[in-house]
Amino acid sequence: MAHSLESVPWYGVKGIQMTTELTIGRLANEAGVNVETIRYYQRRGLMAEPDKPTSGHRRYASDAIKRVRFIKRAQVLGFTLDEVGSLLDLDEACACVETRELAAHKLQVIEEKLADLKAMRKALTALLHQCDTGVTKAGCPIIHALAAD
Repeated sequence: MAHSLESVPWYGVKGIQMTTELTIGRLANEAGVNVETIRYYQRRGLMAEPDKPTSGHRRYASDAIKRVRFIKRAQVLGFTLDEVGSLLDLDEACACVETRELAAHKLQVIEEKLADLKAMRKALTALLHQCDTGVTKAGCPIIHALAAD
């Protein structure tokens, strides 16, 4: 049964696993981002930039994929890149309590935003209702409401 090199988990001698090194393009592809995202994360200090050999391209360890995916997932949950940096620092410090506090704070911020969005929805619904029912005859009720003191 033939296997490609990608499907073989162990390379080398006597069971020593060799690290798979990736170009920046391959890292970006595997992590589901573009190359500029990787470079931006490096400029922000979220990822280390490997040394460039005198002849060749920088190579990234395969665990860089996990780091990029972590950053993207944290962003999807609403964490800013500064907060992601804090999460990465907390991970290295094995500071689960502090990490939980940061996540709890983020949840509180989201709850506040949801309350604001619900209030906005209620206000816009009421304004649309005024338009639909023609309650005011003197101009647009939405414009009047927004211009009112």
